[in-house]
Amino acid sequence: MLDKATLDLAQKHCPDLGLDRSEVLTALAAMLHGPLSKINPFTFSRPNLHALIRNPLYTHFFAEIADLFLARFDPANPLPNDAFTSQSGKLRERLSTLTNESARLALLKFVDAVELTLRTNFFIPSRYALAFRVNPSLMVPEEQKQPFGAIFVHGKAFDGFHNRFSNIARGGLRLVSPNSAEQYAMESSRCYDEVYGLSYAQQLKNKDIPEGGSKAVVLVNLEDVNQSQRHRVLRSSVRGFTDAVLDLIVSPVSEHRVDHLGFDELIYLGPDEQVIPEDINWIIQQAARRGYPIPAAFMSSKPLAGINHKEYGVTSEGVAVFLDVALQKNGINPYEEEFSVKITGGPDGDVAGNLMRILDREYGNNAKIVGVADGFGCAEDPAGLSHSELMRLFHAALPIVELDPKSLSSEGALHIADTEEGIRMRNSMINRVKADVFVPAGGRPSTVHAGNWKSFLDAQGSPSSPLIVEGANIFITPEARTSLFKEADVLIVKDSSANKCGVITSSYEICASMLLDEREFLEIKEELVEDVLKRLRELARLEAELLFREYANYPGALPEFSERISRAINRAKEAVRLALADMQRGDSTYIELLPLFLHEHLPRKLSEVAADRVNERIPLDYMRNAFASCLASKLLYKEGTHFLESQPSERLASLAMEYYRKEQGVQHLLDTVASANLPDKEKREVLDLLRRGGTRSALSI
Repeated sequence: MLDKATLDLAQKHCPDLGLDRSEVLTALAAMLHGPLSKINPFTFSRPNLHALIRNPLYTHFFAEIADLFLARFDPANPLPNDAFTSQSGKLRERLSTLTNESARLALLKFVDAVELTLRTNFFIPSRYALAFRVNPSLMVPEEQKQPFGAIFVHGKAFDGFHNRFSNIARGGLRLVSPNSAEQYAMESSRCYDEVYGLSYAQQLKNKDIPEGGSKAVVLVNLEDVNQSQRHRVLRSSVRGFTDAVLDLIVSPVSEHRVDHLGFDELIYLGPDEQVIPEDINWIIQQAARRGYPIPAAFMSSKPLAGINHKEYGVTSEGVAVFLDVALQKNGINPYEEEFSVKITGGPDGDVAGNLMRILDREYGNNAKIVGVADGFGCAEDPAGLSHSELMRLFHAALPIVELDPKSLSSEGALHIADTEEGIRMRNSMINRVKADVFVPAGGRPSTVHAGNWKSFLDAQGSPSSPLIVEGANIFITPEARTSLFKEADVLIVKDSSANKCGVITSSYEICASMLLDEREFLEIKEELVEDVLKRLRELARLEAELLFREYANYPGALPEFSERISRAINRAKEAVRLALADMQRGDSTYIELLPLFLHEHLPRKLSEVAADRVNERIPLDYMRNAFASCLASKLLYKEGTHFLESQPSERLASLAMEYYRKEQGVQHLLDTVASANLPDKEKREVLDLLRRGGTRSALSI
């Protein structure tokens, strides 16, 4: 299971290093490629890093670093901390005197990596890849928000990162498979940046659930892989990555690990790009075989005992609600007026395909889909693409290039991305085609960035779409969002708002996995899914209405309010979580808050069937996070960002609890007034006043 670079180093270039040291060094080179390339992308390319290791002037230094790593984590005889600190310090002193700046910087960074590695699976028997649990400061500059934890895995034909912003976190696993050596080199240099950006976006969007944000990206090298082998290599990369992650977190192999972390970790994954049902099933089965607690919770969107995102269109249901509110706030009633939309992502895609289905379901022919682009090409028609033809492709899981050309009007066109011209037309569709709204619902991160955002404007400076609803994660960079708003008044609903419903679904699914076995889940699945879809639309509309209300009342760009909503909830959530750190099952606070979890967080059907199992089956730390999430979200959606932002951090926890109690008191008043013998008009006025301001008025602030 060793990669080619490791074998070449050990067998061809530096046989004295041996396989163990060679594997450690090539893994460290792969992990550090990103941060070192920020210093100099050419000097610290992967080939140049390998050449530096082979350089006779420096090989012995690299050998010392590998030996230090192996000694530190040897479970049979681990190097004591004081001895490790002494040896690494002396090595740093010697390296600091090197006159070759590139060699000095690289070697010191390798020492950093050894010092900041907290766990490894190196000594675990029968491992399939080499994994490091590292302190994220190794990868992230001080000025950036620091994640909670980072994992790197180096295997045969793949490298992967997992990044998360809280101990209990949720986020997808995606495969990136470049088609050329040049593209692979570029993706390697930015792989951690991608996983950091995606996990941070996830942290912002996970505001409504107990889990924080995480993401995993596995970069697969297909350079020497023919088409017939592609599927096998992708599947083995998923398996090697997830099994190595399990090496770091399951207890049955703890005797083979030297632990400098100090606590157990739970990781929750979900499927993202190029992860298929075959992978999902294998991951859950492997988690069970490896002894992971509640293995069904390790991976969401299970084909049977799960809520498949594509099948039910859960992410798109949220995107569609934000789109609906955005159109109406922009002066278009989509139920009564015609509007045009362009989309990236094909009809066979999860978010894009389901969005097309929902647009057809909700608005019929009022929704003119004038442009669609995916990896294979694009179709465009100012008269609107045929809904029936798009639905044929959606149900058959076919890309846009399979559109019947006969369905196009005389002004329509179909471009296949198999020529330079076809690629150019596909790539430029988002800029050329004019529409009332643009929904990126597929595509690579940072497609629209600081260097190309002006292409979205015409010669007069007008945008090709005045409204953007980001269904895809980090499709537009922060710099581009700011420029589009300042220069062309483009309203952008940020991904952390519009795209949030997929991960909420995964959270509900994981709760179901904890509370029900597969048979029980399948018995109530359809009713449960209906409850989940209803809850998703409610949560999306709560945020969408608040987002545009804040934008209308205060200065600032729409994405800024989206981030403020997320930051305000997450700040309050963290304050409450810390206040609940000592809470135990059965104490007064737990008993008081349990109904909040059962009746306001869990889907109705799940609570109805399994409420009596919560205490036994859901981890206490998860419950602390869940209570914190429910209280923080309630405060934010009822009272707005300014209310939360104005509160000192030390008051947030007590305020959230007080708000919950006062709200219950107001509900009692509402029930009393509703049943009172009052004239209908007066009763409606009193009820309206109580609903709109009763809880806030009752607070002692």
